[in-house]
Amino acid sequence: MTDFEKKVAALRAHHEELLSKKNQPLEWGNGIYEKYANPILTAEHTPLEWRYDFNEKDNPFLMQRIMMNATLNSGALKWQDKYLLVVRVEGADRKSFFAVAESPNGIDNFRFWEVPITMPDDEIPATNIYDMRITQHEDGWIYGVFCAERHDDSKPGDLSAATATAGIARTKDLKTWYRLPDLKTKSQQRNVVLHPEFVDGKYAFYTRPQDGFIDTGSGGGIGWALVDDITHAEVKDETIIYERRYHTITEVKNGEGPHPIKTPQGWLHLAHGVRATADGLRYVLYMYMTALDDPTRVIARPGGFFLVPEGSEYLGDVMNVAFSNGWIADEDGKVFIYYASADTRMHVATSSIERLVDYCMNTPEDGYYTAASVETIKKLVRKNKSIQ
Repeated sequence: MTDFEKKVAALRAHHEELLSKKNQPLEWGNGIYEKYANPILTAEHTPLEWRYDFNEKDNPFLMQRIMMNATLNSGALKWQDKYLLVVRVEGADRKSFFAVAESPNGIDNFRFWEVPITMPDDEIPATNIYDMRITQHEDGWIYGVFCAERHDDSKPGDLSAATATAGIARTKDLKTWYRLPDLKTKSQQRNVVLHPEFVDGKYAFYTRPQDGFIDTGSGGGIGWALVDDITHAEVKDETIIYERRYHTITEVKNGEGPHPIKTPQGWLHLAHGVRATADGLRYVLYMYMTALDDPTRVIARPGGFFLVPEGSEYLGDVMNVAFSNGWIADEDGKVFIYYASADTRMHVATSSIERLVDYCMNTPEDGYYTAASVETIKKLVRKNKSIQ
């Protein structure tokens, strides 16, 4: 065996050790969900064949020819008894692309499919695409809704000026994707989610209207819109169902995460909220529930955050960010919550339908004032003293 072959063998053994590493739940948590000791996907989990040229003549020093930067913000789907993530992979060139990773148990041993997804372009090609929400719709298709980013050509001198639309594609096998025209809306859209069922015979979308690419402006929160034809989707009327509010976790903006999970008690929603801090924007996850007979009517609104970055999750490309656009509910009620930390790596937390409904229904709402928060705590103290 040549020195080059020895290096390749050692590299492959090291990579296999990473891919096959078992993940263990952390011992102490909050009772709502369990976090796990290891990230489930990092840039180092991407296939070696994506990064290395294994021809010794062309790459005698066994250098990475294409480097990867991050794995984040993954859509999720249970498919043929495997737990699949449609991962946003970001290369060293800052371009994101989609790739499917699968696991036998949803917690570890995630492995990418052989090649990334080839996503057809819309009429106007996007510079970057990312953050796909996956919806297995009752019409029989699997839909991916994602952000399509382009330079704002109305500002030719500003290299940071961008526009965002919601790209839409569908598939039957997660390998061949058919691109539909981008969602037409009056505002920019970076976080759009397709509801899994028809509502009044129409396709239903959760939106996050923004005046600009970064600034929410007059965008009031999580929106709701019905669309007649998804092959030429256009939002004409938009209703805000979960508003932004001063001095809360949704002060700057908020948006739907993955599509909601249907339960006997109502639709379970996972969303992100953003507020400003002295150290920049803080992204956290929160939950709420809406009525089965009217997905726009909020029936449970637990106050505060549900999940935040902790420990090493805080560190990465974009600090202080937890973001989710994928979760899976198994038939036995177990829920796998897939979230990214610091725009860098993917994690999983596990819970159950029963626990998440309990959390939503029985967690006190935000009273919006310090005095109300204190009274809520005192009420719990009094209740606990009464049962001692």
